[in-house]
Amino acid sequence: MLLVLIMAGAFWGLGSVVGAPRQTRAKMIGMLYLGVLIIQLILPAGNPLRIATGESAAPWLILGGLVGLFLAYRYGLRRLRGRAEEVQEAARAREPRPGFSETELNRYARHIVLREVGGAGQKRLKDAKVLVIGAGGLGAPALQYLAAAGVGTIGVIDDDKVENANLQRQVIHKDRTIGVPKVFSAQEEMLAQNPHITVRPYQRRLTEEIAAELFADYDVVLDGTDNFDTRYLVNRIAVAQGIPLISGALSQWEGQLSVFDPAWSGPCYQCVFPEAPAADLAPSCAEAGVFAPLPGVIGAMMATEALKIITGAGTTLRGQMVIYDALHGESRTIAAASRADCPVCGKLPR
Repeated sequence: MLLVLIMAGAFWGLGSVVGAPRQTRAKMIGMLYLGVLIIQLILPAGNPLRIATGESAAPWLILGGLVGLFLAYRYGLRRLRGRAEEVQEAARAREPRPGFSETELNRYARHIVLREVGGAGQKRLKDAKVLVIGAGGLGAPALQYLAAAGVGTIGVIDDDKVENANLQRQVIHKDRTIGVPKVFSAQEEMLAQNPHITVRPYQRRLTEEIAAELFADYDVVLDGTDNFDTRYLVNRIAVAQGIPLISGALSQWEGQLSVFDPAWSGPCYQCVFPEAPAADLAPSCAEAGVFAPLPGVIGAMMATEALKIITGAGTTLRGQMVIYDALHGESRTIAAASRADCPVCGKLPR
C-alpha cells in the first residue's frame, strides 16, 4: 500500500513540475486508484501484484469512500457558495445605482445638455435635499418643479387639508383629494410625476421646538407660508444654520420673492422686514383674493432659484428682490441691503 501512495505522490509532483493542470493530475491518481482496486478484486490471493498493492481491497474501498465523501462535501460547499453569490448579485442589481439609470438620463436630457447644468449639475440635484414649508399656493408649483427637475430628496411640511377653495390656484392638489392632508396629496402627485425621487411629508405645523432639527437635514429651504410669525421663525433657524432661504409672498395681483442668505452675502428676511405689518395692511389671500396663475409664476421662480443655488448656475437673487405685477404685466428688481442692527444676522461676519 505504501508503494501505491509513493507512486501517487510521484504522479502529483511530476505533474506539477511539467505544469499539468490540477484536474489532469487528479485524473492520473484516480486511474492509479482504479487500477489498484481492479488488481485487488480480480487477481487471486498471494499474487505478487496484489501483495505489493496492499493484499486486500478493504483499505482501498475505505480510502475511496473517505475521498468520495470529501469531494462530495467540497462540491456541496461550492454549490452553496455559488448560490449565495447569485443571491448577493441579484440583491446588488436591485439596489439603486449611484449614477443615473437610462430612464433618468433620458428624463433629464434637456438639463444635461445645458452648459450651465450638465451631468455634474444634475448629479448635484439628485444628491440635494430641499425643504418646502407650505404645500399651498407657492408650495404647490415649487414642489412640482423641484420634483420634475430631479431633486433627490424633497421635504414638505404643512398641517392643512385640501379644501375646495384651494383648487383655484394650488394646482398640485385635485378634486378627489379634498379632505386629504396637503402633504400627502402633494406627495402622491410628485411621485406620480417622478418616481425617482424621495418625498418626505411632515403633517404638522412648523414650530420652534422642531424647526432646528428639521432644517439640519436640508440644503435649501423654500418658505411659502402666509403669516409673519412663521416667516420670522424660518428666517431665524435658516440664518443660525447657514442655510439659503428662498422666500415668496402673494397678494391679489402682485407677488415677490428673494433669496436670503447672509452667510454668503446680503440681508436676511428680517433685515428687509424688521417688523410685521398691521393685520389690515397685509390681508390673507382669503380676505384680499389672489389671481389664479400668480402663485404658479412666483412658485416656479422660487424653484428656479433653488435649482440655481444647488447647481451653481447663473446669478441668484441674493441681495435682490423681484416684484411681479400680473395685472399690468410688469416686473422690477430692487436691491435689498443688510442692516447692522438686525437682531438675527447683524453680528454675522460679512
